[in-house]
This record gives sequence, C-alpha cells and structure tokens, in this order.
Amino acid sequence: MSSPHVAALQTKGINTPLSRRSFLVASGMGLAGTAWGTTAPAAAANVPQGRKLAKSTILFFLCGGSSHIDMWDLKPKAPIEYRGPFAPIATTAPGIELSEHLPLLAQQAHHLNIVRSVGATVNTNDHHAGYYHNLTGHAPDITFVTLGNNRTPVADDWPFMGSVVAAKKPARPQLPSAITLPHKPSRAPYTRPGQFAARIGPEFDPLYINGSHENPLQFHAPSLVLDGDVSPERLTNRRELLNTVDAARRDFETNASPKTWSNQQKRAVNLLLSSSTTEAFNVAAEPAALRERYGETINGMSLLLARRLVEAEVPFITVFWKGDTALNKKCKSAGSWDTHGNNFNCLKENLLPEFDRGFSALIEDLSDRGLLDETLLLVSSEMGRTPKIGDRRSGGVAGAGRDHWTHCLSNVFAGGGMSGGQVYGATDRFAQFPADRPVTPAHIAKTVYHAMGIDDLEFHDREGRPYDALPNGYPLTELF
Repeated sequence: MSSPHVAALQTKGINTPLSRRSFLVASGMGLAGTAWGTTAPAAAANVPQGRKLAKSTILFFLCGGSSHIDMWDLKPKAPIEYRGPFAPIATTAPGIELSEHLPLLAQQAHHLNIVRSVGATVNTNDHHAGYYHNLTGHAPDITFVTLGNNRTPVADDWPFMGSVVAAKKPARPQLPSAITLPHKPSRAPYTRPGQFAARIGPEFDPLYINGSHENPLQFHAPSLVLDGDVSPERLTNRRELLNTVDAARRDFETNASPKTWSNQQKRAVNLLLSSSTTEAFNVAAEPAALRERYGETINGMSLLLARRLVEAEVPFITVFWKGDTALNKKCKSAGSWDTHGNNFNCLKENLLPEFDRGFSALIEDLSDRGLLDETLLLVSSEMGRTPKIGDRRSGGVAGAGRDHWTHCLSNVFAGGGMSGGQVYGATDRFAQFPADRPVTPAHIAKTVYHAMGIDDLEFHDREGRPYDALPNGYPLTELF
C-alpha cells in the first residue's frame, strides 16, 4: 500500500473503477466482512457537581513491556538482585518518588496518579495476550495459549477501549473519534490483538497514522487515496464523489448492514475533503522551541501531534511507542521496552530520557494551555518486567536483563479531572505481585470511561441482544 502525506491527499487519475480495497483503506477500516452489532444510546453520566469530564484521552502505550520496578515502583530496600542500580528521587508530590532517570517527570509529579497494583496476569505471560488484556480490559481466552503468536485479531474479540469511547461519544464532523499513531503494532502477520473495535463494528476502528524515525515531523494516513476515475476536480464535488463511492458498493463483498456502510462512506468522504485533516497533522507548524522541548523523535512528535488532536477535539488518541531497531542488539529486543538484556543501560541511555522528555512536555504543554483538566492521560504497557534481574535467554544474571512479567505493572494517569500527586495500591517488597488494593486492566479501562462520562457500556449483538462491553471492574473514583 502507498502512504501519501495527508497534506497531499492525492488522487490517481487512472481509468479503472473505485476498488473495494481502495475504499476500505480510505475509510480507515481495520477489519471487515461481518454483520456487526450496534451501540445502545449512551445514558447520561452521573457526574458529581464540580467535576469536569475529560473531553479527550491520550493513551501512551509503552510497547514491549516497561519495567515498573525501574520507573514507578522502586524498591530501594530490596536485595540488589531485585532493586538494581537505579535510585529513587524526590518529586513535586510529597511522598512520591520516581526513578532518578525521570527528572523532568519528577517536576510534574503533582499531576501524576500512579496505580502500582495492576495485576494483569495472562495465560501466556507474553506480548499478544498482554496487549489484549490491557487494551480491552478483558482477560485473554484459551486461544492465546493454543495459537500463540498466530492468535491475530478476530472479529469477535472484545473491543479496544478507544473504540468503545468512539462508539459512545458523539461523532466528529471531520476527524474520526479514535486515532492511533505512529504505527500499528506489530508487523503483519503478527498484528497485536486488542487494538480494534472487533465485535462492536469496524466503523469504530481507529484511523491509523504512520510516522518514521527518519522523518519525525511527517505523518501519513496509509493509503488515504482514491483509485479510479476520481480526478482532483471531482474530488471537490461531494455529490460526484458520493456517486462514485456508491457504485463501489456493488463490489463490497460483505453482508455489512446499510447503516455500517453509510457510516463508513461518510467517514472516508469527510476525511478526504476536510481541510482540518491536513491542519491537525501538521506538527511542523509548531514553534521550534516547543518541538525541541518534546524532543524531535518520532515518539516525541507523536505526543505533540496527540496534543494537536486534543485541540481538534478527537476523543481518543493512542500513541504506541515506536521502537528503534538500532537498539535490537544492545537490548536483546525489538528496539522497544522489551529489555531482555542490558536492561539498565538501555533504560538509562535510551528509553527513559526520551520518555521523560516527551511525556513531561505533554503534561506541561496541556497544563499551560488550560487543557489538562479536560484531557485524561494514561501510560500503560502490555506487562511489567521480572523483578529479579537475569533473563536466561540473554545470559542470565550476567546479561542484566529483565524478562516478561504480566503479574504486576504500574499504570500512570494525569489530568482528566483527577487530583494528582497520588499513589493507588502497593506491591510486595520485591514488586512481584499486588499487595494492597489490587486491580486489573478492567479497573483501568472503567476509570477511563468514568473520566469521560461513559457509564453505559451496553451494545447489541447481531441478533439485537444487549450485552455489556466490560462487565468486570469498577472505576477508581478515589483518584478524582
């Protein structure tokens, strides 16, 4: 598939009919081919007087499995084989300490709400299941064991929390209600489950925006292009374009409902014709000093773009940390937070400085603009890392790595009507398991919904029967 810059929104003037494939990618669909369920009308949220609802959520997902014990939940009194060489430092929040390698975030800790007791055990202790659990709030089923990395997304999966928000919040006139950047984890055919709308319908899939390490100021909507007899002149004529797209319906090889088709059609047309699409993705328009504050890396610029999308009133934005393959050998990983080897040098020299700079800049920027109270920030990952140092796959103790550990991780919230400067829950003395006020990813997802005023999670299946998209868990209301 081609990847034209959004600003170009090019069309190809070749004399062939608009293909089904072209329409699907233009509409941003991730999965297709099923008669999907529908949403129930959202009930009015029961919001305490004086509490502001979050208008947008930014999920910053640290792909690979970030080390909770080296970032948010240090254990300075634990034996050296657990605590490692990192020391905790004081912050702007009394009683809260962070890793010494997060000095900029330490200055923003009065905005942070650290949930240290997330138990996200999955039946494979691996990435696929970890993504699914933490992105949907649902524990993975047995197929994650039987299929392993071949357990790719399926139509009947539970929906991604961003898709639930997109379904329950009013649709945007131009931009979609859920946008994911700067990549789709992971490379096909091993696409991570949990990041799609699945059973609630592809019309609520996120629009994926791509970025690269080589050109961090440029973001692309993959294949946002119409093939066929749509000239640039015809692109400006909504009626002509709608007629052309309507003709493609004859080749739309699915039994999707007319309502689903109509919504997808409208979504593609609005994206292709909207000037706000071009403007929202133009991070190069930001002042050089602000870009430098975020760090002109793909992850830093993705967070800056996320702030711009908040200003464009997109309800849910996901930033999946994009790993650098140059770190593969050094960290015995795929370049992200999966630090099987050399954990401490990889964190200290590469991962933590970039994360610290970008995420602290996002908090500071939103706060300075008066947007933090109405924007919920969530830092999550598919797992934590083994508290005991040494991964046998990278030389054991001598390799200084930390292996997968889904049994415990920390999540971090900021903004969105929360008080800030709080810690929720605690782990045991080795940071191995939740010890006080244990929660699961279902509680985290419910907290996101609560912050955005979404109390009704009812949807309908293909036969019109109602079901609850997340029956387990409860929101952590103490944080608000």
